[in-house]
Amino acid sequence: MESIELKVNGESHSLQVAPDMPLLWAIRDFIGLKGTKYGCGIGQCGSCMVLLAGKPVRACTMPVSAVNDREVVTIEGLSSDNDHPVQRAFIEAQAPQCGYCYSGQVLAAAVLLKDNPRPTDREIEKAMDGVICRCGTYPRVKTAIRRAIEIINQS
Repeated sequence: MESIELKVNGESHSLQVAPDMPLLWAIRDFIGLKGTKYGCGIGQCGSCMVLLAGKPVRACTMPVSAVNDREVVTIEGLSSDNDHPVQRAFIEAQAPQCGYCYSGQVLAAAVLLKDNPRPTDREIEKAMDGVICRCGTYPRVKTAIRRAIEIINQS
């Protein structure tokens, strides 16, 4: 066990964990944030996505020791009351069905729109390609992203 310092959603945490522990388990089991989900455990489905220094990463395969001093943002840290434009749009479009992929979908869409505020359908599909929706709500996800663009442009 080692003392690992993490900054998650703006809060500092000192954890006594194995350095090779996946970031996902540190977030869920030690910090207590349950929005980030365990899906496949091999970094393929995107349910465990978090933002590390603003970039999407798979928390199930990222060792907690590799985070270093970089800020981690989970779905809970995107906004305090679901008022982020992407969260609002996903809720309006009723994009999540079971909700399992929701955090990965929302974080991937938030990064996409931060980097590219007017993506084409192909750019949306490419950005969202790595987040698997077990329920197949991909058309609603695309509708939600288009709605998020409208919300952002109204601001």
